[in-house]
Amino acid sequence: MKIIKIFASLMGILFLSILSFKPVNKSTRYIPVYKPISSDSIPSGKQLANLYCQACHLFPEPSLLDKETWLNSVLPNMALRLGIKERGIDSYEGMPQEEIKIIRPLGVYPDEPMISKEQWSKIVAYYEKEAPSQPLEQMFEVTSINRSSLFKGKEIYITEKVWPKTTLLKFDESTSQLYVGDAEKSLYILDAKMQLISTIKTVSPPVDIDFPINAAPRLLLIGSMAPSDQKLGSLISISTDNKIKKNKINIKALPRPVQFAVGDLNMDEKEDVIICGFGNFSGKLFWYDSFDTSKENILKALPGARKVEINDFNKDGKPDLIVLMAQAREQLSVFYNLGEGQFEEKVILSFPPVYGVSYFELIDFNKDGYKDILLTNGDNWDYSAIRKNYHGVRLFLNDGQDNFKKSFFYPIYGASKAIARDFDNDGDLDIAAISFYSDLDNQEQSFIYLSNEGNMNFKTNITLGAETGKWLTMEAADFDKDGDIDIVLGSYFQNFIEYRKLIANGITSFPQLLLLTNESK
Repeated sequence: MKIIKIFASLMGILFLSILSFKPVNKSTRYIPVYKPISSDSIPSGKQLANLYCQACHLFPEPSLLDKETWLNSVLPNMALRLGIKERGIDSYEGMPQEEIKIIRPLGVYPDEPMISKEQWSKIVAYYEKEAPSQPLEQMFEVTSINRSSLFKGKEIYITEKVWPKTTLLKFDESTSQLYVGDAEKSLYILDAKMQLISTIKTVSPPVDIDFPINAAPRLLLIGSMAPSDQKLGSLISISTDNKIKKNKINIKALPRPVQFAVGDLNMDEKEDVIICGFGNFSGKLFWYDSFDTSKENILKALPGARKVEINDFNKDGKPDLIVLMAQAREQLSVFYNLGEGQFEEKVILSFPPVYGVSYFELIDFNKDGYKDILLTNGDNWDYSAIRKNYHGVRLFLNDGQDNFKKSFFYPIYGASKAIARDFDNDGDLDIAAISFYSDLDNQEQSFIYLSNEGNMNFKTNITLGAETGKWLTMEAADFDKDGDIDIVLGSYFQNFIEYRKLIANGITSFPQLLLLTNESK
């Protein structure tokens, strides 16, 4: 899960070419390298922007943000990262001392300027001239929005809360139980009728869980929901029936982990665990051989690891990985398994830093035998919290060689997750999507159901009741065992301002969950 994205609009990490192979470096932390400018050259603002921005990430075109956002928010932060400081400005203002102690050695904010003030002024002037005065409108207008009768909404209140803070939704098919994580350090277990049957107190907010056979569920705790580089996260086994089970896990000191996956990566017939250590200014994507913390393998020593899935892409019998990286270096990569615990990375998709990638899933959408990618981008908790016309849901089809071409885009401000399932039981895949990072002015579209009409045409549907929450999490399963796929949404309010804004818009109920029962049968 991706809650807050500090690097999203910042400029500074080596631009990685789409579809380029890159060997995994297990030991080196990235340090930006800037090419020297000869003293006899007089580069333009555009040339300087390309040079210094692409030292760290895909070049952000001026049109991606409006003038005010560039000049008053994004560029001042970039200046600090280049060592350009105005008198009285403290780069670490507002940070706890324990965070500063970790961040300062990373060199995020250089003590000495890395660029002259004259050159910096040219970059600022370039963005001021080229950026639009207002954020660009969405790429196309949705001409028809229907009120769907496919789903019937039911509000679920687990506890008496002023406003909800749901961080995790995961359904255990074997027990027909729904696990609900809460930012206030609790894990709730609901039965098939959505009734609370157990509460487990945790040391930090739960963000992911799996259900191994003949072993206790394994629960991932983030450590800190707020941006942090402290290693406060953990992966633990939990007991739900007071019985001793095999293979109990207790891994601590994880770097703000948000998701994990389990598989036999080195093919030694023992389970390994891959963890997305999102971090903040630092972080890492890594795996433990046989869950042994003394056998750590780092795949990427960078912050922003958001989600990992295991899949044999090249069909050689070895499990490969596909990983979504957020923060400034927004990209999807396949890590091909070379055997003996070694991997080779292929960057398959890259995005500008303000795109705010938030989620993906692998799905064979066109049923050709190759996994495609359904992706959302809309994370807007950064230095550019404006409406962005490129936020939404994207579908990338696989050509069979792990080259992915965009085949569908649907604009949704603040999109946080999308899943593809055959909700209406007509034989093709539909899409359900939620928006969490929106400005709350169009809440009826916080949940969108896109019914597949064929040939990449989708009918847009909204559902009564979806306007009552800020949906951060979503799970789909046949909860009522009637043969079709239902959905449950989890709401998360960051602060009272969000709560008050919805009240001002006429919303009076704020359930923790919204159960969307499929009425197709």
